[in-house]
This record gives sequence, C-alpha cells and structure tokens, in this order.
Amino acid sequence: MPLLGLGVYDMHQAEAEKAIETALGIGYRLIDTAAMYNNEKEVGNAIRNSGVHRNEIFVTTKVNNTDHGYENALRAFDTSMKNLNIDYIDLYLVHWPIRGTREDTWKALEYLCYNQMVRAVGVANYLIPFLTELETYASLVPVLNQVEFSPFLYLKDLLNYCRQRNIQLQAYTPLTKGKKFKDPLIVELSNTYHKSPAQIILRWNIQKGVSAIPKSANPKRLQENFDIFDFEISEADMHKMDALNEYFIIVDDPITYL
Repeated sequence: MPLLGLGVYDMHQAEAEKAIETALGIGYRLIDTAAMYNNEKEVGNAIRNSGVHRNEIFVTTKVNNTDHGYENALRAFDTSMKNLNIDYIDLYLVHWPIRGTREDTWKALEYLCYNQMVRAVGVANYLIPFLTELETYASLVPVLNQVEFSPFLYLKDLLNYCRQRNIQLQAYTPLTKGKKFKDPLIVELSNTYHKSPAQIILRWNIQKGVSAIPKSANPKRLQENFDIFDFEISEADMHKMDALNEYFIIVDDPITYL
C-alpha cells in the first residue's frame, strides 16, 4: 500500500470520477472510499476508465455503521463489491467502533479474509481502548488503523501502540481542512523549505511513517499534495511540529463510542 493516497469523502458523481481519474493520472495509487460516502460506484467507474491496471491500484472501503453485526457486515461487503464493480477489494475496514457489535463485525471481516474474499482487513477510528478490546477476541491483527491524525492531533501513544503490533496507522483529515495553515510554525517552515503548508503537514506524516489520505477534487491541489517526496524536514523541525499537538479534532471523537 502506498503511504500517500486520495480520500474521496463527500465527492459524488462527475466530480468524484474526475478527481479520481486526475489523481491516478498524477500518480496516486491508493484510493480510500467507504459505503458511508455513497460513491463506491464512481470510484469503480474512475478506476476502469483511468487506463491504469487494476493491480497497480490499492482500494480501501469500509463497513457502514448501519451494517454492523456478522451477517449484516457480510451482506454489506457484497454490496460494496457490486457497487465498486472491480475484481477485488484490497482493504476492508470497520468504519467506526460501534458499541455492542464490534466483535461480530470483526469476526465477519476475519471470515472474508480467511476465505480470500478480501486481501486484508483493518479498522478505523480505533483508539487504544478499542484496540486492546479487539485483542481479546481477534484471531487476526488489523493491518491498518485509520484515524484523524495531524501535528495538531498528534496521537503519539496510539502511533507507538500500532508500531509495536505492526499495525499501519493512516491519517484522515491530515490537513485539518486548512484550518491550521496559518499557524506561525507551519508558515515559518513553509518559507524555510519553499513548500506549501499542506506539503509541510503531509511530509510530517510521511516521515512519521504514517499513511495519509488527503481529500481534494482540485487538480492543482492534487498535484501539490503529491509533490512531497523531493524534500525532507529536519529532525529538529519535526520535533517542533510534534509540539503543535493540541488535541484539535475536526470529526467525531471516537472515544464517545466506548
């Protein structure tokens, strides 16, 4: 799986297809969608129309919150396969840790993986309490945990926990929806490295070994977000960025699902 990908939350119809095709043309090879986003059909269309071989593209989708439970999750997977209309799904995630159904839902994902119906399974929005609970009943370790993560929401303990267990951490909303682009340190580093605030933040993620799936339908932004592999932030500046953490949450706090 590439560390950098495209998130397609809140993209629909022609906008979604065009954005994905543009991203694939730029060089993106990771596309992240979800049943909840109601755009799996557009993702599949864009992949088929892109001219890029299917085996070069890593596709992630997720179980919707309304489809938790063993049988429900299996049916939801079938629906996602039909909507995407691609040969296989690379990674299937539990989207949110819904109370009371987490175990049955995970068991369904294990069934899909053991029967080679999906290549890998993982979770999203699982903080440490959810992961420790998962360990009590799981026979498979999730390969990935997708959470909101940025220098301003630096979940260091979670990152270390996942590293110790070979769980890849992946950041959604890594760019804070632009709300922190004017932070003095981000502006300073942007000037120092001659890179945009978005590129500085994404580079921080990548140097942490954290996958990032920023969302954009703008061709210029798509290119900008992808151009982060020709520079490196110094260790001293990385430490400065670590100190930006203020538990700045944009989406729901998963801890409320305990």
